[in-house]
Amino acid sequence: MNKASLGMDNRMNSLPQVPDYITRLLPQVAGKPISAVKRELGLREVIKLASNENPLGPSERAIEAMEQAVRDAHRYPDAGQYDLRLALAEHHGLAREEVVLGNGSSELIDLLIRTYVDANSHVLTSEGSFIAYKMSTESLGREFRTVPLTAEHGYDLDAMLEAMTPQTRLVFIANPNNPTGTMVGRDELQRFIEKMDAKTGPTPPLLVLDEAYCEYIEPSLAPDSLAILKERPGTVLLRTFSKAYGLAGLRCGYALACSEIVGHLNNVRSPFNVGSIAQIAAIAALADTPYLEATIATNHKNRKALEKSLVARGFSVTPSHANFLLVDLKCDGKRIFERLLQHGVITRPVGVYGLPNCLRITVGTAAENARLLDAVDAIFHVRPQRLVVTDRNLWRQMARMARAQLRKLQPNRIGAQREDQRKVQGIAQ
Repeated sequence: MNKASLGMDNRMNSLPQVPDYITRLLPQVAGKPISAVKRELGLREVIKLASNENPLGPSERAIEAMEQAVRDAHRYPDAGQYDLRLALAEHHGLAREEVVLGNGSSELIDLLIRTYVDANSHVLTSEGSFIAYKMSTESLGREFRTVPLTAEHGYDLDAMLEAMTPQTRLVFIANPNNPTGTMVGRDELQRFIEKMDAKTGPTPPLLVLDEAYCEYIEPSLAPDSLAILKERPGTVLLRTFSKAYGLAGLRCGYALACSEIVGHLNNVRSPFNVGSIAQIAAIAALADTPYLEATIATNHKNRKALEKSLVARGFSVTPSHANFLLVDLKCDGKRIFERLLQHGVITRPVGVYGLPNCLRITVGTAAENARLLDAVDAIFHVRPQRLVVTDRNLWRQMARMARAQLRKLQPNRIGAQREDQRKVQGIAQ
């Protein structure tokens, strides 16, 4: 070992030690960006169906607002976020003091845990739910508890009630759930809240309803979470402009809660956590009702068509109330994810959620969904109603199918040859 290496080792040894809970953290793997796939695989045409973004892009009103706002980009944003908080308050029938903004709803998750969970309390949610709950909790050295999903990939609310203790400080329910797309219905949620509050007594946990995909729920099925918020002060609703509103790149989410909770979160958050362009674009997007209606209608139509096409190919698809589908491929999902990349299609493996055979696939435009299906057919070498289970069986099954197809065609081919012979004989005569 040379002197330079020894010097580097000595400097590394002199660095402050991080807590054990930090060294145990694993880095979050976000949806792979289009630019990275193009660069790494040398592809020109790539589509992304990985991060549940709006395939229609931002609304025209939001784009116009951003173009104007960028002229003042040399100014710091409004730290009090007055205009956007007021717009959101009026939109939801609340007071401005009941709205707090975050750099995406992920920051608000982090703020809630930092604010309310101490070393003697814990967070409770489901194993197969949004990974940010776990990452934020463990990055702060707090205890994170979960219960398994149901067989239908939904929240097991009875199991969550059973797991609740006096030390349960925060309860996260993603509704619809990410990555499964399932939802907790109105009556089911109300019963859970009543039982939770009865069990935990005068100091029940803070209930956080993460509604990042709530715009996509059929209105007749959606819980009235705003009514719950007004009746139960210990409730927080998380919403975002990253999904249905098409502003994922600007990072703007918000929480609705009683003024006391909002006050605490405002004291903890950084003053300039949401940029000025994001605030102005969000106000414009919120007012563009036709755009939101078009987004919801397009997603509903394309989701239904994509689900039907995937089921026809032999895959299992969890019924979804969001803008994505959880697809059970019946084989190693990570391997199919890698092979889809070769075809220029980015999806999301969900092995980290305990679903190793599944992919989460964003519902794209009709053209994007068609390209996905073409790639799936190319990988599995089958048409609808046939499915190769593993790569090991791929060529074997393809050969069997080819032979079967030839057997079906052979009689028709012989018949056609005989008919051609008769025609030739007739002409000759």
